[in-house]
Amino acid sequence: QVQLVESGGGLVQPGGSLRLSCAASGRTFTIYYMGWYRQAPGKERELVASVNSDDITNYGDSVMGRFTISKDNAKDTLFLQMNILKPEDTAVYYCKAVTREGGMAYWGQGTWVTVSS
Repeated sequence: QVQLVESGGGLVQPGGSLRLSCAASGRTFTIYYMGWYRQAPGKERELVASVNSDDITNYGDSVMGRFTISKDNAKDTLFLQMNILKPEDTAVYYCKAVTREGGMAYWGQGTWVTVSS
């Protein structure tokens, strides 16, 4: 199994920045895909950004050019640098990991990001 714990959320003004972290533990050597997803109130969960074991990244259209996903393999930690934040970025942000063991997917508990003046 894999455990994921997100941190770094909070309240930020429009135009500001935040960096989210996702610490993975357990059978992390089985992970081949990690991503950040978000869910705003009343909306479906959507992809924000992802990275695979070949370091290929993918971004949602609404965050392209503003958010950057990265990972520290030595520390089993995934990051999301969020710049030029907008009120519409307000959501619960979740970390996801998918493993080679039957394609099992794991989710963190989520961290709130609120963008408001």
